[in-house]
Amino acid sequence: MKKFRMKVNGKVYEVEVEEISDGVATDSQVVGEKISGPVASSGTSVTPSVSESTRPLPEGAEVVTAPMPGKILSLQVEVGQQVKDGDLLLILEAMKMENEIFSGTNGVVKEIRVNEGATVDSDDVLVIIT
Repeated sequence: MKKFRMKVNGKVYEVEVEEISDGVATDSQVVGEKISGPVASSGTSVTPSVSESTRPLPEGAEVVTAPMPGKILSLQVEVGQQVKDGDLLLILEAMKMENEIFSGTNGVVKEIRVNEGATVDSDDVLVIIT
């Protein structure tokens, strides 16, 4: 894999791309998130898309990340909701155990970047609090 820095809409992303030939599908890494898809051959224009989990984070935001890989069982908050330090945000199932994920600050839920039933990896962004 080769590492590159890309600027998309004024935001810089670090990506790892596997070199291939003939436009065969490949795996890549965008800020730690593995993605798969076809690769355009040289000279072809490709419009990148930025998924929820790789979007830039708001300045000064408290970012709640997954402590381990697992599945989101339930969301306990909504966007716009006031939360306090220690409030329950969501429940993450990992290794057949339910893990409660709590807020580490007082603020307002700005974004929820996961849905119930979603599978997440360690350090994936789950909730943003401002």
